[in-house]
Amino acid sequence: MPLFALIPAAGSGTRLAGERPKQYAALAGKPMLWHAVRAICVPPVEHVFVVLAPEDRAFSRHDWSAFAGKLEPLYCGGATRRDSVYNGLVAAMAAVDADDWMLVHDAARPCLPEKDLESLIRETEADEVGGILALPVAETVKAVAKDEAGVQRIDRSEDRAQLWLAQTPQMFRAGLLAQALQRAKHPVTDEAGAIEQMGLKPRLVAGSRENLKVTYAEDLAIAAAILARRR
Repeated sequence: MPLFALIPAAGSGTRLAGERPKQYAALAGKPMLWHAVRAICVPPVEHVFVVLAPEDRAFSRHDWSAFAGKLEPLYCGGATRRDSVYNGLVAAMAAVDADDWMLVHDAARPCLPEKDLESLIRETEADEVGGILALPVAETVKAVAKDEAGVQRIDRSEDRAQLWLAQTPQMFRAGLLAQALQRAKHPVTDEAGAIEQMGLKPRLVAGSRENLKVTYAEDLAIAAAILARRR
């Protein structure tokens, strides 16, 4: 079955507090987005769509020749991740069939290990719903509530045995994912959340800590160390 990938990259990444949108933050001599594309633009992925803000001018200033013929920018990003992914799916439907598998990957996950991607594809391609990379929670998790003075205090401890941290890529049929995102009634922060609102239960595939999401400035140093070690 044909396999495609989509990377939403229309956000500003305000928590990184950089001078440019997070996806273009410098990492190992390239924009972070370049590393995210490289991680997922591998066989058996046939084509990678990158969803950019309509006013994006930075993408064209970088060298993407390493992915010639397999990378297509789509200038249809929306106000939220859900909007960008949905708009990208609609735009990609000229080349993608509803039953084709679509991998949605974060532009801020530049260190996706190849073995994690292979595991996700292998374990999900025969699944009726689809699946995501995720990590079992290792730390103790506390739910909090503010007291009368506004101080954050522990409200209760959660059972971490039942908790996983969602990662990307997330792998679903293109048509099903577009339908789920269109119908989503509550805010969703990942694609699996929209699928869950349809009453479906995506598969969890164990990933690794190397597949970190770059959110804060210190995460860039960790990502650079991971990439340097691989070289």
